[in-house]
Amino acid sequence: MSKAIGVAVFASALIVTGAAVAQGMLLDVAADKVIKKYQESSCEQLKAQKNEPRTDKEKMAVEFLRHDSQARVAFVDKIAAPVLNKMFECDLIP
Repeated sequence: MSKAIGVAVFASALIVTGAAVAQGMLLDVAADKVIKKYQESSCEQLKAQKNEPRTDKEKMAVEFLRHDSQARVAFVDKIAAPVLNKMFECDLIP
């Protein structure tokens, strides 16, 4: 009986670990997409996009980051420098 409990605990741990790894990979993909957008866009394009409404996918991502502080920290840590540098170059920061 104790072997069965051990196997169940191990399987649960693997599932949780797999979900965390998948979440990390999704965050990396999203962060890379944001960084690429800022690196490849001209200042004029970024200024024009500033007032465009968010897509449903972007809204879902923002909601997720609002409710998961660890994910938000990881995301912001990755995108902060490249995005803010571009915003300074484009005079998008008051």
